[in-house]
Amino acid sequence: MFQFRWLWENLKGYRAKYIFALFLSLCCNFLYIMSPYFQSRIIDTFISNENARENLALHRDMFIGLLIAMVGVNLFRTVLQYSCNMYYEVASQGMIYKIRTFLFRKIENQDMSFYDRFRTGDLMTRLTGDLDMVRHMVSWVIKSTVESAALFTASMIYFFTIDVKTALCLLAMTPFIFIVTRILSRHAGPAYRELREKNSALNTVAQENISGNRAVKAFAREEYEKEKFRKKDEEYRDCNIKAANVWLRYQPVIDIIAGSLSVVLLACGGIFIIGQGLTMGEYVAISGLLWAVCNPMRNLGSYVNDFHRFNASSRKIIEIYYSAPMIVDRAEAQDTGSKLRGDIEFENVSFSIDGKDILNDISFHVAPGETVAIMGSTGSGKTSLVNLIPRFFDTSCGRVSIDGTDVRLHKLNDLRKSISIATQDVLLYSDTIDGNIAFGDTQLDEKEVVRCAKLSAADDFIRKLPDKYDTVVGERGVGLSGGQKQRISLARALAVRPSILILDDTTSAVDMETEAFIQKSLADELDFDCTKIIIAQRISSARNADKIIILEDGRITEMGTHEELVNNGGYYSEIYKLQMTDSQETGKIA
Repeated sequence: MFQFRWLWENLKGYRAKYIFALFLSLCCNFLYIMSPYFQSRIIDTFISNENARENLALHRDMFIGLLIAMVGVNLFRTVLQYSCNMYYEVASQGMIYKIRTFLFRKIENQDMSFYDRFRTGDLMTRLTGDLDMVRHMVSWVIKSTVESAALFTASMIYFFTIDVKTALCLLAMTPFIFIVTRILSRHAGPAYRELREKNSALNTVAQENISGNRAVKAFAREEYEKEKFRKKDEEYRDCNIKAANVWLRYQPVIDIIAGSLSVVLLACGGIFIIGQGLTMGEYVAISGLLWAVCNPMRNLGSYVNDFHRFNASSRKIIEIYYSAPMIVDRAEAQDTGSKLRGDIEFENVSFSIDGKDILNDISFHVAPGETVAIMGSTGSGKTSLVNLIPRFFDTSCGRVSIDGTDVRLHKLNDLRKSISIATQDVLLYSDTIDGNIAFGDTQLDEKEVVRCAKLSAADDFIRKLPDKYDTVVGERGVGLSGGQKQRISLARALAVRPSILILDDTTSAVDMETEAFIQKSLADELDFDCTKIIIAQRISSARNADKIIILEDGRITEMGTHEELVNNGGYYSEIYKLQMTDSQETGKIA
């Protein structure tokens, strides 16, 4: 089965330990038959034998030896069991560590379309609960199955050496167990696959609600979110009950069949003792070891249950494990070894997602050091256009080139190290402000961090915080205003000294005065060459650009300087008039 081949592949480095643990499991369970053997010898020789008193007097050393052997075997088996469990734990934890690390790296290297397909809560479930189920399979289910099989086999072999007829009577009950287990297996698989999906949906709802708690409170939607979570929780509960009922329906039948072995032994064993085909010591030995046949039969259903839970979880993990990003370094990609100059050219570029056209026949050129502003209505394709520059997506046709080379022929690491992006929707980490600004270069010294903060107009408000640059921001920047987060994001983008700076409506949440200060800083105070691509909604953000591009429905409808576009009487001119009117009205009100 593929899942087991996958487990074996990931046990590399721990296979010897795991195989040794399996070997110890076999030894431990074969040792269980030793105690009943010694018991039968003691009973038949020193208790139920007609000459028991004489045997005890004549063979006292043998009697003491058998008792010591019983104690010694049990102690030895306990030591083996402990060692066995330790090896299982080391192998399973090592394997899961390796898989979890590999999965996280795989997720980190995926392209943007991957995150469009998979929800955060679902990915978290795969990295936690699903992996725990895989570890449970390796460290417990396989171990227990091997132990049960060894115990059952060793016990039946021992029973056959004692009395064939008694052993056959007991063995006759096993086909019924396998029939019930087979029926259980057919129903358990779908039940646990459905349970896994419900668990993922529940985790997703919880994760989205906790991440978006500010929006929930802003719209007073607490009760709505509570009800939404309650419904998912209820579905998960009902699915759990459904899966449990599958198991509970068949477990009593398995218990009855396994329990009936004692009745079979009592009836058949009694008859064979009366007929003198079985001694009392042998009967006691079989009776004392009967649990070694009953328990594996009882546990078989549980192992099938756990196997289907593992099957549902491992499928989800394997889906990510073998997924491959579409955006990767090509074999012919060039390793520049230095930062790019920032010469950008779009040549007849079109881009579509799932058959939907986003951009159509886009062509323009940006010289190194130039500033280009991109404007357009919502959904016109502005963000999609700039996402093609760092190769978050590939073009459907045409090409985007930087420094004369198609971006697909640049090494991704080299390409993206030369590009820095600050977006409207800012993600800050639960770290200090200093740590967030230096995210792209952890070796950045404090002076450079402060300088970048000053360029983005963030230094003033940072110094008013309790711990200044050592202030720890909450998750996703909770506790800071939208404008403050945007300015920290801009400082973070500047800190890596990029050749190409992409600002996706980065100053939308700051006031006009702060925006003017930031624009002046970017234009006059940068001490490194930088091509700037600015997505803007405000005319004030675009008017000083060397080139302004207007997008409508994924096409360029206007291109030129501020003065040229104002005189054209198109979309830009209309927006200019509207915003100028609003500005004048605001001034009158003020």
